[in-house]
Amino acid sequence: MAVISSQTDSVMVLEVQTGLTATGSPILSSRSINVKAAATDQDIFDVATAMQALSDYPLISVKRENHFDLAE
Repeated sequence: MAVISSQTDSVMVLEVQTGLTATGSPILSSRSINVKAAATDQDIFDVATAMQALSDYPLISVKRENHFDLAE
């Protein structure tokens, strides 16, 4: 039987550098924010860069996680 996937939600994950360890390695922190599943990748990236402008920490990466339910 074929598997049917239904997208349940999307999450934008922002990773920022909040400091350095004693040995000089970066300390990273991430924040997850729910976004509309219909949002384009460009929209998500634009929002992430706009949010970074309001932060004291440098933006290291922007990720999108799409979550799906799978059923037969």
